[in-house]
Amino acid sequence: MNQGAYTIILFYKFTHIKNPEKFKIQQRKIAESFGLKGRMLIATEGVNATFEGTTKNIKGYMKSLRQQRVFKDVTFKDSAGNGKAFTKLMVKVRPEVVTLGAGDFNIKKETARAITAKELDQFYQKKEDFVVLDLRNDYEIQAGHFTNTVNPKLRNFRELPEKMNELAHLKSKKVVAVCTGGIRCEKATCLLKKKGFKNIYQLKDGIHAYIKKFPGKNFKGSLFVFDNRMTTPIVDSANREVVARCAFCNAPCEEFYNDDSFRPSKKVICCDNCIARYQHKLRRCIPA
Repeated sequence: MNQGAYTIILFYKFTHIKNPEKFKIQQRKIAESFGLKGRMLIATEGVNATFEGTTKNIKGYMKSLRQQRVFKDVTFKDSAGNGKAFTKLMVKVRPEVVTLGAGDFNIKKETARAITAKELDQFYQKKEDFVVLDLRNDYEIQAGHFTNTVNPKLRNFRELPEKMNELAHLKSKKVVAVCTGGIRCEKATCLLKKKGFKNIYQLKDGIHAYIKKFPGKNFKGSLFVFDNRMTTPIVDSANREVVARCAFCNAPCEEFYNDDSFRPSKKVICCDNCIARYQHKLRRCIPA
């Protein structure tokens, strides 16, 4: 557990929520009682959340949550915060907690087998013949990615069903699906298996778990996060490798902006030298 003044946690749980609106009211009250900021999405299929608070309050919140039957076995992923990751608390009901739009799945029965960070590291050590299928958005992958990564170039997770033909050549390969914390993989691998992927795995607890156990190993760059930090470095600044590049001059850079010349707006990376030239169409990303 992070020992700094502030801590950020992310967690999810696929479980049936009978009355999402009632559940929303309950969960908001609990988060408010610990002074947390961040967001929680609730649907009949489960919960997806990320919060920041003082480390003391986050510990209290996690203890309180685990006393609820629905969260008794939930896995929390934590990282150091700065007290500024989120500007408010948002708890909302949505049709899906992570939007794929490919119909309903029985996640527990249909999702791919999960491998641990240690098992993935052994794949690399043994030089096994496999590929990493990164199911994050393209701009997230630009910030950092695994060796042997296949990038489907998703603008958003909902595009994955449209990419099945482009990914068909991977059906005969050993594939490890990855995402930030694991939630997208749980749902996406249900679809991939349905479409004929036979030898597919998913990384348990996502990239977050791997880089915590093996910092600076097999994952290059930084981890994109959906809060005001935008990216989190994997190793200390002296040993960091910046793999992201400015969209305009190709210089190493990790500053994300919204480019309003596209409809809808899309995220681009822009360095300090280029921002003066393109600031008329770029807005600094403020995701929360």
